[in-house]
Amino acid sequence: MPTHAAPAPRRHSVAVPIGKFWVGGGHPVHVQSMTNTDTADIEGTARQIGELWRAGSEAVRVTVNNIESAIAVPKIRDRLAMMGIDVPIVGDFHYNGHQLLADEPACAEALAKYRINPGNVGFGRKRDGQFGAIIDTAQRFGKPVRIGVNWGSLDQSILAQMMDENHARAEPWDAAAVMREALIRSALDSAAYAETLGLGRDRIILSCKVSGVQDLISVYRSLAARCDYALHLGLTEAGMGSKGIVASTAALSVLLQEGIGDTIRISLTPEPGESRTREVIVAQELLQTMGLRAFTPLVTACPGCGRTTSTFFQELAKTVQDHVRARMPEWKLKHPGVESLSLAVMGCIVNGPGESKHADIGISLPGTGEAPVAPVFEDGQKTVTLRGEKIAEEFVGIIERYVERRYRG
Repeated sequence: MPTHAAPAPRRHSVAVPIGKFWVGGGHPVHVQSMTNTDTADIEGTARQIGELWRAGSEAVRVTVNNIESAIAVPKIRDRLAMMGIDVPIVGDFHYNGHQLLADEPACAEALAKYRINPGNVGFGRKRDGQFGAIIDTAQRFGKPVRIGVNWGSLDQSILAQMMDENHARAEPWDAAAVMREALIRSALDSAAYAETLGLGRDRIILSCKVSGVQDLISVYRSLAARCDYALHLGLTEAGMGSKGIVASTAALSVLLQEGIGDTIRISLTPEPGESRTREVIVAQELLQTMGLRAFTPLVTACPGCGRTTSTFFQELAKTVQDHVRARMPEWKLKHPGVESLSLAVMGCIVNGPGESKHADIGISLPGTGEAPVAPVFEDGQKTVTLRGEKIAEEFVGIIERYVERRYRG
């Protein structure tokens, strides 16, 4: 009998605590996101963190770039606590992080993790001292650090050194290969230096972000083979809309399938007026469709064809998906396991009954010229046939009753 293919076993990595959960060490891959508010805007930032958390983000990164934002961080954490939201806040530091953490110890304590970029933590003779100051603060407050290298701000001294080494090779690498190796070297050298300063391996996460799919896959394969640090995955500046989603999915799915990656972020550029939460939903759906996590019931729906000239099945599929996402904050508290529920909304008789039987709950709507009836299947058995103007309302009611019955806490 054929079996479902599964991702490769997870790469062995050191487990790192982030707030109340762990990443690496065989723990589930977690979803991270980032705000785009001015962090000094306490109300606006807390509100957006809340939106990202409700969408399913398990850690939220905020920019800490000036004294005002550093002062705001503990107030944001307190505001979130008043809202009943307990999500790790990650501080993103560039250029002046050492000074901000020293000047505002309340910020250093309130953050669950620090993210620093070795390419701009400091320059020249100041670099090691400023890097060391952040590591010292992390040790004093017991915080993990993500050493996040980005090819848009790569340490130029390492790149120059790599170029010199490459020039001396009998068979020089191409420029892209040198760049990739410089990224990896920057991450590994910085992590090794942090360890010499006393930061444990169980407090270090690495990332090496680029914007090219094949480059990202190559970098992380090499990085994973050369260390056992926990790894954060993400395609930097992924882009907007379908381009950003496709590029991120193409890169991350390959690595995740190979067991590489402990946290992920989908760095989408929001379209005008679009919610920031889309990046969270894409990350969740990537992990869920790969069988690595389950976050919310997903709806199987046919794409439509000449047999489905009515758009009702599309409208119903959206209604159902929106409904279960809206209900998940309450369902996940009252109904453990509901995130694995499978739903199907099908548009005609060709695949409708079969797909509906495979789902926990499915409905097969009438296609063009078919009888105006919609059989509903629960656990593979037909239970009722819906007719009339209230099919959507009645089907949502069936889902609610099924969840209450099957997933009683």
